[in-house]
Amino acid sequence: MTRHLGLKTSLAALAIGLAPPALAHPHVWVTAKAEVVFAPDGKVSGVRHHWTFDEAYTAYVTQGLDKDNDGKLSPEELQDLANENAASLNEFDYFTVLKARGKPQSFDSPREARMSMEKSQVSMSFFLPLKTPAVPSGAVSIEIEDPTFFVYFSLSDGQASVSLAQAPQGCVTSIAKAKPLDAAMQQILQDEGALQAQPKADFGVEYSNRAIIACP
Repeated sequence: MTRHLGLKTSLAALAIGLAPPALAHPHVWVTAKAEVVFAPDGKVSGVRHHWTFDEAYTAYVTQGLDKDNDGKLSPEELQDLANENAASLNEFDYFTVLKARGKPQSFDSPREARMSMEKSQVSMSFFLPLKTPAVPSGAVSIEIEDPTFFVYFSLSDGQASVSLAQAPQGCVTSIAKAKPLDAAMQQILQDEGALQAQPKADFGVEYSNRAIIACP
């Protein structure tokens, strides 16, 4: 029977199904790219995300989706899953924080959700529009992370990991990628009590993917 699991349901089910010591955080690994999209008037209109999930999550979430049994998963076969994932993202605050002049901006529901297979890994892309387009003067920042460490986001290699679309001339981007999880951090993440006891500020900078966009 075909089974469609939204992001929240599949992540929860995956966690429940893992046996110690695999229960340690993170449970899902994502390689991310983001494109900050500008409107014709020069304001920031939203973010276009592209996330590639790890092989274990891919194998779990795509069970039963090969409708024609040809051994391949087409974008059409993955579309219901893409729609459900996009619909559940608000429960995770979209794993995205965008600030204009230091003030967090609100997002509308994701649009144009698509999923595809990239070799043995499933990828998802979608456009996350701002409720109110933001003026970029005074700097815009974007953060991509899961503060609970259930999902660990890593930016893809190169400057294209955070790019600009239709940006006004002269806009520049400064990117700071999340620090890889070292042995000490892995040990903290294996202990739920220790993880809860850690101030969020301890993790905020080193283990967050951030970019600052400065426009004239």
